[in-house]
Amino acid sequence: MILCKSIAELRALLKPLKTQGKTVGLVPTMGALHAGHGSLIAASARENDFTVVSVFVNPTQFGPNEDLDAYPRTLESDCQLAEKMGANAVFAPSVHEMYPSEDMTWVEVTGNITKVLCGKSRPIHFRGVTTVVAKLFLIAAPDRAYFGQKDAQQAEVIKRMVKDLFFDLELRIMPIVREEDGLAKSSRNTYLNAKERQAALCLSRSLKEAERLYRNGERNPEVLKKAVRNVLNAEPLAEIDYVDIYAVPGLKEPAVPLTGENLLAIAVKIGTTRLIDNVVLGDITTC
Repeated sequence: MILCKSIAELRALLKPLKTQGKTVGLVPTMGALHAGHGSLIAASARENDFTVVSVFVNPTQFGPNEDLDAYPRTLESDCQLAEKMGANAVFAPSVHEMYPSEDMTWVEVTGNITKVLCGKSRPIHFRGVTTVVAKLFLIAAPDRAYFGQKDAQQAEVIKRMVKDLFFDLELRIMPIVREEDGLAKSSRNTYLNAKERQAALCLSRSLKEAERLYRNGERNPEVLKKAVRNVLNAEPLAEIDYVDIYAVPGLKEPAVPLTGENLLAIAVKIGTTRLIDNVVLGDITTC
């Protein structure tokens, strides 16, 4: 597997492949790779001739009081996992490589889609996400790009950006990968101590309760949200940021009673660690 640290290196690597008609898959990550990332890499390796995994802790998506400095940086083990799962190259640029100018050029999706859910408490977050993802798309020019359903709002925002800016690629949004006990895999799970790790199971339990009610015919979004809150509030270490339901695609206000597909998304602090999780309620569920 090849490690590229500059844009020029990666482009030089990919140019002859594209000339030969080879397909390229891109898996954008911030590193600290786990089995969830591994599933994205494996999917790309199955579906493309060449897979690139980007490892870049993107400073522009972190707010002033967020965990940029503490965010885990584990490039050596990231490269090992990426190679094991079928990646052909890892792109690990510096901050200066990705943001060469002091005065920034931004790519921003506006409207309700970036203002609800995580956008309410993280107002600059998605501008940073779309800016760096647009750069990665332009650098690697992939045929397919892979993202996880766990970051459901991010996936919706990137879908909008790809549509509005006419990026010539296929987005592949892959299912959430969970631990055996139901906790969604996340790089931030490493912040949890043993007691917090056990407490964090309330997230998946709450979503399963909403799924159960939905399967039994409940279509009132307020009833479903209340059921989720009841489970979360029963855990003393849990502090709810939000429990919301929005229609997908686009994160629009849901119909009452619910019709079509709707995203039930939650964000909860366990100790000092903020975790997110979600389920899509509709004909097809993703949990």
